[in-house]
Amino acid sequence: MNDQLKKLAPTLLESAEEFGTPVYVYDGEKILSQYKRLVHAFDGIRFRVHYACKANTNINILKLLRSAGCELDTVSEQEVQLGLYAGYKPEQIIYTPNNVAIAELEKVVKLGTYINIDSLPALENFGELYGSSVPVCLRLNPNILAGGNHKIQTGHAGSKFGISIKQMSQIHAIVNKHNIIVEGLHIHNGSDILDIDAFFKGFDVLIQSGMAFKDLRYIDFGGGFKVAYKENDIVTDVEHLGPQVVERFKAFCQAFGRELELWCEPGKFLVSEAGYLLAKVNVVKDTGTTVFAGLDTGLNHLIRPMMYDAYHQIENISNLEGEPKVYSVVGNICETDTFGTDRNISEIHEGDILAMLNAGAYGYSMSSNYNSRFRPAEVLLLNGQKRLIRKREEMEDLLRNQIVIE
Repeated sequence: MNDQLKKLAPTLLESAEEFGTPVYVYDGEKILSQYKRLVHAFDGIRFRVHYACKANTNINILKLLRSAGCELDTVSEQEVQLGLYAGYKPEQIIYTPNNVAIAELEKVVKLGTYINIDSLPALENFGELYGSSVPVCLRLNPNILAGGNHKIQTGHAGSKFGISIKQMSQIHAIVNKHNIIVEGLHIHNGSDILDIDAFFKGFDVLIQSGMAFKDLRYIDFGGGFKVAYKENDIVTDVEHLGPQVVERFKAFCQAFGRELELWCEPGKFLVSEAGYLLAKVNVVKDTGTTVFAGLDTGLNHLIRPMMYDAYHQIENISNLEGEPKVYSVVGNICETDTFGTDRNISEIHEGDILAMLNAGAYGYSMSSNYNSRFRPAEVLLLNGQKRLIRKREEMEDLLRNQIVIE
């Protein structure tokens, strides 16, 4: 069990008692420390961090990161609107959609954010509409298989994301045809990248491609920094990665002829380890072959284990020092929603509170009302205070947008 959980366990239990379960609890200090780590690792250049807010769009998380100096990466018109509502200026937001209608791009252009183009058809349409009047960034697909879970890799040749670097001649043809100003180049190899060399390979693609774009102001090498999901897990050593990227970037700027900006767009790295999903044990069910710990939550609140085969450490914070026993931890949804199979967990009793770790990213943001169950509350721990930042849904929330036909 990690030291962070031991330290927070009493506060987590208090949160479960005060706000009920299931509940998401976020450690604000951990979020801020992760941001500071990243900034310090890339010291010495003009470096901008854009939080990939699809990981967790709670307004209070956005505001917390903004207060620290972080900027925003968005993938939808609605995320842009949330960012503006949270106080970000348009010039602090980059919009990187995929497969959206040109009408959505037009709406976001009016909002004044940076625009990142993901496909040749979008680039053609955008050029016809705006020519040189609206600068763009280009998302390139570097054709790199980064390793790790194939379900969350986005930079390989078979991915739907980005414009293939093999189509560079077509990019230049469209850019020249419409006099498009390309101010940025971007790649994103995916999430939980195991091999640090994948970052260097992707960065090399950017700097090699960048020499041909005379209006370039920044390059964005995406995110995907790996965090630990279990003890002795592989992680991205940003303190090792940062200085090497900085050195290469400085050499690129010197060759390019002027100082540019380097951007990145972490999501999980900033918020994942800060989050806990707390759930109460409804039943301990021994079938003779398996002992199930059945919770008052399910895939409707945390779908990553079922969708991505993601591993989340599970601890019984009601009995941290208890004798470990083997359990399969499951949810209360009418589907197979197994959070963990054959896990060694301190002895569990009905009414105990279990904590699922690394739940700060892609937890609530991917939640649903499946089985017509309510989404949980969210709580932020900051400056010694527990603050409710989203109330638990009620029956009215399920009915709000339904229209009853008489």
